[in-house]
Amino acid sequence: MGENQKLMAAVVGMFALAFIMVAVGKEDESPEVVAERTRLLTFSSMQGMAGQKCPVAIRNKTGTEVYFPTSNESDKETYVTLYYKGTEKGDKFKNASCTLTLALGGISKLIIDDEVVIDKKKLTTTP
Repeated sequence: MGENQKLMAAVVGMFALAFIMVAVGKEDESPEVVAERTRLLTFSSMQGMAGQKCPVAIRNKTGTEVYFPTSNESDKETYVTLYYKGTEKGDKFKNASCTLTLALGGISKLIIDDEVVIDKKKLTTTP
């Protein structure tokens, strides 16, 4: 057996071993673990979307670029609210809050200096 063949056999063997380890290591997960993972994924997705959409909405309304919220609030399942404070360095707003609600999708409420810029109401269906 040549050196190249030995090397290829070793690589194939490592892939096979890794595949077997993953297949054997995966156990059935309890419903509680699956539910917790889903909650964490949902919260992470909401937080990420709010972190992308809220600064753009604030910039579009005020012309001021914001990067990081000063605080946040969430029930970790249905909504996340990011709070921003303007600085004294030329920001064109003092306070802003941006709420993303999962049921409504996207920004559901944007308030800049006590002025309601966006306020989506709950979607209703008529029978």
